[in-house]
Amino acid sequence: MTSPVEKTRYFEAVGRRKTAVARARILPAAKQSFEITGANGGAKDLAGYFATAELQNIAEAAFSQSKIAQKFKVTALVSGGGIHSQAEALRHAISRALLEYDGEMRKKLKKLGFLKRDPRAKERRKFGLKKARKSPQWSKR
Repeated sequence: MTSPVEKTRYFEAVGRRKTAVARARILPAAKQSFEITGANGGAKDLAGYFATAELQNIAEAAFSQSKIAQKFKVTALVSGGGIHSQAEALRHAISRALLEYDGEMRKKLKKLGFLKRDPRAKERRKFGLKKARKSPQWSKR
């Protein structure tokens, strides 16, 4: 028989993408549920926080792509970046938390690319240029 402490044990991980950071806690539960808290506070469910189906699919991809039978209650705190980066940061955090839950999933999650922090970020603006690489208009005369 499992102890009550073991039943309420959660697995926590941090995921990042660009400047977005997500801290996710997963807890084994009877049915799948999400509770996402943004930087301004106020918890929302997955559909309430990520308006489009594409962003919702990105956020829960770690569960659907790894084909895990266990259902989880996910509580997440996301901040920084844009909404798309936050969804990808949440996917990264959930993947890392699933790895803590079951180390056997590493091969599958790694193959899907969910364990790697995407290093791409915006290039800094250089002096004398309009953007990172765009130069001011040049006229010959």
